[in-house]
Amino acid sequence: MNELTGVPNTAVGAAWGRARESARPDRLFDDPYASAFVAAAGYTAASGELFADHLAFRTRFFDGYLTGSGCRQVVLLAAGLDSRAYRLDWAPGVRVFELDLPELLAFKERVLADMGARPSCERVAVPVDLREDWPGALRAAGFEAGEPAAWLAEGLLIYLDAGESARLLTGVGELSARGSRLAFEHDPAAAAGLMERARTMPRLRRVAELWRGGLGEDAAAWLGECGWRTRTFERAALAAEYGRPSTGRGGFLVAERDADHETDGE
Repeated sequence: MNELTGVPNTAVGAAWGRARESARPDRLFDDPYASAFVAAAGYTAASGELFADHLAFRTRFFDGYLTGSGCRQVVLLAAGLDSRAYRLDWAPGVRVFELDLPELLAFKERVLADMGARPSCERVAVPVDLREDWPGALRAAGFEAGEPAAWLAEGLLIYLDAGESARLLTGVGELSARGSRLAFEHDPAAAAGLMERARTMPRLRRVAELWRGGLGEDAAAWLGECGWRTRTFERAALAAEYGRPSTGRGGFLVAERDADHETDGE
């Protein structure tokens, strides 16, 4: 029986997608822990094919973004069940902060402990609800706001409305020194189409009902006004790079902090 419900249960669905991709002979990445999360949760895929290619592309892209960021602090907002702290080849001295709901992180750590898994970097779990004082929890866990960080909001903003997304990213900006980076999925039109398709599928309707749309079409402009320089990466170009067919629209936004935040980082 799946002990995770609501938004945490979507993390198990994402793990199923990573397990599926990892089993392919032409896989874009290898997550050796994903299938264990799926088995421990008692998860049975329900129309997961709709998201499988999207999950594969975003995992591969964000893996490269994080390991190539040059930042010694990495912050995974809503880290879910991805095992990047364990499966990626991190540079010496990197600390990966994983923020997510306490019950989800507890489940994750139990499964990894049962497998005898060891992180390949310094991993810091930060059990917190992102609707609460997550910046305070992150600082208390050892995050240094005066040093650059690579932030990732993977599969997260779609569960927030525009106001909630703006508040979350404002918090990120307040903790981001010059040279920090931020990445998330971005293509409102493609997301809207995916949401409509999911709502027609009985087994996905509950997930679709949790979606709120994210920051909206003006994400790049909004970030620009907040001191970030942005760049977008289209799925079609990435498909060619990865040697995969281009399936649908969509893309990713990566931003770099141009100016120091107004706080002193203390």
